[in-house]
Order: sequence, then structure tokens, then C-alpha cells
Amino acid sequence: MNNIHNIIEFIDDVNNIGGRRPQVYKDRPNLYEILTDEEFKYRFRLSKSCVDYLLSLLEGKLKTATDRNMTMSPMNKVLITLRFYALGTMLISVADMFGVSISCASKTIRDVSYVIAELSSIFIQIPVHNIKDTKMKMYEIARFPLVFGAIDCTHVRIQSPGGHDSEIFRNRKGYFSLNVQALVNSELQFMDIVARWPGSAHDSHICRNSRLFARLESGEFQKMAILGSIISYCTTAGFNSQ
Repeated sequence: MNNIHNIIEFIDDVNNIGGRRPQVYKDRPNLYEILTDEEFKYRFRLSKSCVDYLLSLLEGKLKTATDRNMTMSPMNKVLITLRFYALGTMLISVADMFGVSISCASKTIRDVSYVIAELSSIFIQIPVHNIKDTKMKMYEIARFPLVFGAIDCTHVRIQSPGGHDSEIFRNRKGYFSLNVQALVNSELQFMDIVARWPGSAHDSHICRNSRLFARLESGEFQKMAILGSIISYCTTAGFNSQ
């Protein structure tokens, strides 16, 4: 009987070749409700209160027009994205955790990431109006005068983008990356980020071609400076290298 059943299934599979695969809906656990605060933060790197705040900023742009076809809630979309950020691993591990397909997880992460990026101008900015206060807080740390921020670059690992230009993303350590420049204040809050250069780009080249460099050169921040590594950055107007 088992052999007959297997033959029938095989015939059905053959008949369905080229046809549309039947849609399968998996269970989607509500991890926000299931996990304790500690378990939640361990898996998503953010507390529930932080996720609530993030969702309040994103929810309007993540809602779908209909509830048909088991559409995901804005909360699940945010959690899928945060889990992928936390793991930095294969999409299938994130998709299985939330009961969605790999393609659905990929599209969700892309869409949520774009919406988060749209908030950058609100949270990532140099506080021009109270920059003197920022400078004083930096001075209290290590007695560096005039400094209102610290700057450096870091390599963010990525998969090979493929194509003829893929090797420009390979850094001096041998793996593919983006070389990301960041400026932070005394509380390690980002004030400026440049995340568009491949891993082979030198820190000083990124700096010289940034909008921040142009603002410093123009004299916008008079009698103020940025602290950076002398190995990575050049001494120029507005920069204080150490």
C-alpha cells in the first residue's frame, strides 16, 4: 500500500510540473508575546520598549492595504529585520523562525531597512545649535580642547556582490566589506555616517570626499575640531589628528 501511495504522489507531482505550486501557510509565532523581556533582548538586541518606540515610527509605512493572504503585521516585519541584523546569517534561518518563505523574508528586510534609513536625518545629525555643549562633554573625557566629535572608519562585512567590480569590495584583510565612516559624540551617538564606499577605499579618501570634510573646510565649525587617527586621516583645516 505504501508503494501504491508513493506512486500516486509521484504521478501527481509529474502532472503538476510547470503548474503553480500550492500555497502553504506556516504557523507564525508571536515572539513579542511569547518571549520574556530578557529572552527578547537576547534574540533581537533591543528591549521590547525600544522595539515599541521603533514600531511607532515605522508602523504607518509598513501597514498593508489588506489583511488577505496572511499578510504580516508591522511588528513581525520589524522583528524579522532585527533578527537578521542580529544574526548576520543566512535568510533561511530567519525565515524559518517566523514561518515565512525566504523570498518574503528578503523583501521584508529590504523594505523595513529602507524605511529605517529614511529616519536617518532625524537621528543622525551634528547638533549645530548646542555644539558647544557637545564640545564641553568631549573635553571632560580626556581634556582634548576644541574637539566636538571622534571619527573613524570600520569595515562592515558583506557577501561578494558579484560582477566585474566585485574585487573593489575586498579589503586589505581579505574579505568583502563596505568601509563605513562614522562620527560620534561623547555619548557614542552617531552624528554623521558615510556608508557608500567599498572595502578597498582608504579611510583618508573617504574622509576627503565626504560632506563633513567640506563643511569643516568651509569654516562652518570655527575653532572646533574632530579627533581621528593620524594613520587613517590627514591633518587639514578643521581636523585635529592624534
